[in-house]
Amino acid sequence: MKRFKYKAKNAKGELISGEVEASTIEHAAKLVRNQDLVVITLTPKRELPLNISKSFANRVTSGDVTSVTRQLATMINAGLPVTEALLILRSQSKGSMQKIVGQILSDVEEGESLSSAMSKHPQAFSKTFIALIKSGEIGGVMDEVLVRLADDLEKQQEFRGKVKGALIYPVIIVFGMIAVAFVMIVFVIPRLVTIYDQFEVDLPITTKILIAISNFMVRFWPLVILGSGGLVYGFKLYKDTVNGKKKVDEILFKLPLIGSLQKQIILTDLTRTLSLMVGSGVSIIEALTISAQVVSNNIIAEALTDITKMVEKGFPLAFAFSRHPEAFPFILSQMVAVGEETGKMDEVLSKISHVFEVESDQKLKAMTAAIEPLILIVLGLGVALMVVSIILPIYQLTSNFGT
Repeated sequence: MKRFKYKAKNAKGELISGEVEASTIEHAAKLVRNQDLVVITLTPKRELPLNISKSFANRVTSGDVTSVTRQLATMINAGLPVTEALLILRSQSKGSMQKIVGQILSDVEEGESLSSAMSKHPQAFSKTFIALIKSGEIGGVMDEVLVRLADDLEKQQEFRGKVKGALIYPVIIVFGMIAVAFVMIVFVIPRLVTIYDQFEVDLPITTKILIAISNFMVRFWPLVILGSGGLVYGFKLYKDTVNGKKKVDEILFKLPLIGSLQKQIILTDLTRTLSLMVGSGVSIIEALTISAQVVSNNIIAEALTDITKMVEKGFPLAFAFSRHPEAFPFILSQMVAVGEETGKMDEVLSKISHVFEVESDQKLKAMTAAIEPLILIVLGLGVALMVVSIILPIYQLTSNFGT
């Protein structure tokens, strides 16, 4: 996709300028005309290095997708044709989402299916989303699929909001501590060192250590920045490799509190998504394949890939899940077995997803309850270190003046 700058006139004769994203200049012109504008000029836009402008322009939040899905579900469920619903949706959307909806509308008007048009915008619509829309088109139940999809996205957003809300306090405290330590080491301690040297104050070992760290940071700050950046970049490169991602995921899963919570959150999303896809008519093979492609953890992704192969060979789904205890708890294979016996797999997966969500919520509360006193202990140690390292030498100095 390329970006094009345009100048056009509206029905009132007013000059309008803006940008559109399209595959060709002809497609871009059509997108502008779809906004009831008469094109005057249309030229390709020169992008900034590394496509920075494009990355910002294409940014779409999960809230945007959830809102668009809910509105589209409401209109389709009310009996509006897809093109008319998209036309209304384009007028109500803003920013990058408005451009995306406009492009989808243009593609649908040219004869493409909704799922095909949406698949051109992976920054907004996931593979799971596209598969569900496609199943709704094939089964003629687009309204039902969109309603279920909107409900699911809202649940996901609510759940992730809980996780972010619980973690925001500890994160703010930690960054605050780092900022205070940086200011003390880089700005405060160098000024105190001059005073200490001038009056030959006998310094405790903790103060000497802080002074050594401060001197190193002040003198070699370019090396510190380059070294830190290099470590972060090197870690990212390693994490992007197959073995690196697997190793990092293994370590994360083994971390106390955080590991089990992360696994529980992934399983909550996974089972909810599988329930939604199976209930919307997506085959279990396709649902497992898509889930393996989109899941964020490499251990679970590999397990899902193997499970898919086993199911393709004719093994029961419950048995396939039970072969991977490193990724899935025993209760999941038990519940899946019930779903296979009763023929209500989507309902069973929905229930187990609810169980995982409740457990995730409990573990999240337990983790925050454990982190808060830990933060207080670290703060206390930090204050004690500052008292011993900075306040005591100053007190000693003032005592010498008194004598």
